[in-house]
Amino acid sequence: MKTRDTLEEIKATVKQHLPEDAQVTKIDLEGSELVLHSKNPQVLTSDSSIRELAKVLRKRIIVRPDESVLKSEDYARKKILEVVPEEAGIKNIQFDKVFGEVIIEAVKPGVVIGKAGKTLNEIRNAVGWLPVVRRVPPIDSKIVKSIRHQLLASSEKRKEILSKIGRKIHRSVRERDTYWVRISALGGFREVGRTCMYLHTPESRILIDCGVNVAAGDSEKAYPMLNIPEFDLQQLDAVVVTHAHLDHCGFVPFLYYMGYEGPVYCTPATRDLMFLLQWDYLDVVEREGRSLPYPRKFIKEMLKYVIPLEYGDVTDIAPDVRLTLHNAGHILGSSIAHFHIGDGLYNLAYTGDIKFERSRLLEPANFRFPRLETLIIESTYGGKKDILPSRRKAEDELILIIRKTIERKGKVLVPVFSVGRAQELMLTLEDCVNNGVIEEIPVYLDGMIWEATAIHTTYPEYLNRNLRAEIFHRGHNPFLNDIFRRVNGPSKRKEVIDGEPSVILATSGMLTGGPSVEYLRHLAEDERNSLVFVGYQAEGSLGRRIQKGWKEIPMKENGKTKVVTINMEVHTIEGFSGHSDRNQLINYVKRLNPKPERIITCHGEESKCIELASSLYRSTHSETRAVQNLEVFRVK
Repeated sequence: MKTRDTLEEIKATVKQHLPEDAQVTKIDLEGSELVLHSKNPQVLTSDSSIRELAKVLRKRIIVRPDESVLKSEDYARKKILEVVPEEAGIKNIQFDKVFGEVIIEAVKPGVVIGKAGKTLNEIRNAVGWLPVVRRVPPIDSKIVKSIRHQLLASSEKRKEILSKIGRKIHRSVRERDTYWVRISALGGFREVGRTCMYLHTPESRILIDCGVNVAAGDSEKAYPMLNIPEFDLQQLDAVVVTHAHLDHCGFVPFLYYMGYEGPVYCTPATRDLMFLLQWDYLDVVEREGRSLPYPRKFIKEMLKYVIPLEYGDVTDIAPDVRLTLHNAGHILGSSIAHFHIGDGLYNLAYTGDIKFERSRLLEPANFRFPRLETLIIESTYGGKKDILPSRRKAEDELILIIRKTIERKGKVLVPVFSVGRAQELMLTLEDCVNNGVIEEIPVYLDGMIWEATAIHTTYPEYLNRNLRAEIFHRGHNPFLNDIFRRVNGPSKRKEVIDGEPSVILATSGMLTGGPSVEYLRHLAEDERNSLVFVGYQAEGSLGRRIQKGWKEIPMKENGKTKVVTINMEVHTIEGFSGHSDRNQLINYVKRLNPKPERIITCHGEESKCIELASSLYRSTHSETRAVQNLEVFRVK
């Protein structure tokens, strides 16, 4: 294995390749990115030398203006409004002096950018500041506003954090005669919930996902098993989060509570959704009278350390590990994490949760990688009988249930995850109402669904091509339809419960807390109503018990336990799942390019992990294993 270049060696290489008139005043690191501060940035941005240097160093290079060339904020604001066409809908212009950036929030970011970035270049040349363009969410979002405010307010701290991360990534390492790659299974192996694994080499320590099992309450099975001998929080180089569902990210703030001061890598959409769901998770825990697993302030602390990556960005996250995120098709911003280890010595991909099928919301999971030796794949529906109906059949079944329920003056309660299933159902219902398939009835959104949907409208670039075309080219945003009505408190919830026939989408998806449980308490005994499960119900959850046929459910109300009788119709529709079924999982592995030498199954009940591993061995002849929690396995 080769020795990693130190920062001083990188600086020497930079000086060899840059033109003298660039007037570079400072060379620094921001995480894995190389930053050049220049008094004449136009020379660098218009010259091919930066592209050539990036190829030599195999790094992304950012050119920031030296503070001396920045125009006044008043002048810059006025100039930007002159340069950018009014149709862009600029709503806010803010300045980040620490990073030399001017942040432009607009309704139409593409107009601010201009063709091939022409308008951005004009702004930069005119005002000196580095322009950063952000979309104004079509649905107002407190979470997006809060995150953007916190990121700006913590600029100085984040700059310091990024510099420390950069030095750690580029620390000197020695050549070794032997090299190995190991994975420790810390949660989510032969089970669903608390997904967590620990990738370690002689040089690096990386945690991949760090979730909670919300169905396990405060039991020992709720959190990842971080107390293994080989795990040392102080030596941890990075945390990689594949997506925002709590079983993959819910325990990340705990790491900061315990003293971690390193980066979290994920997509920008995952960052925002993760913040939302972690905050909501603590709300639910608090309402249930349980102890918080970590103080709230550590969710905000975590935000300072998040380094967002777009799909396809290749990023150094440790001296011997490069990370690339690819679309997983599961929820907005969900990723397959590909690790390029030991300067090309070994390549590993972890699917997170994947959907290998285009949905109304997202494109199917990526299956092409530059190199791949080991694949770690989810097994939620990996059992022999886990063949899900088609999306069309699932939609037809849902429409029939809604029609019959409305005809008998009942209400349809759909417990949903606020991210993913909720938006899929919104698109389905909006389409059905628009095309007269079902009558126009109110669809109430309760819990974090409204905020999650607002975040979806903030990042339309992650949606599938048909939906993007609908929004951008035909001017029709389905999420803005008048049938969708927000429930924003107990009084409105009571109106919905007592009111007209309707469809209610409410969190949580497994009835483990949140408003869906409140609706169930009031609607369960009326046989006119329907309960429809559209997502996975984990073992131990209230949703799974009802699926199994429980008719009497003990529920707490005003501190007292009351038995609620389930008289409402109970339905399970599998085809809306954001997970691949057995056939899709096997087809995904068959389509992988290149073919992996080894396949590890995880994120599924024990029988499903084992059955999928066995089937993949027969169909691919690769080495396959259904690893258990606390098992340590060497892949190289």
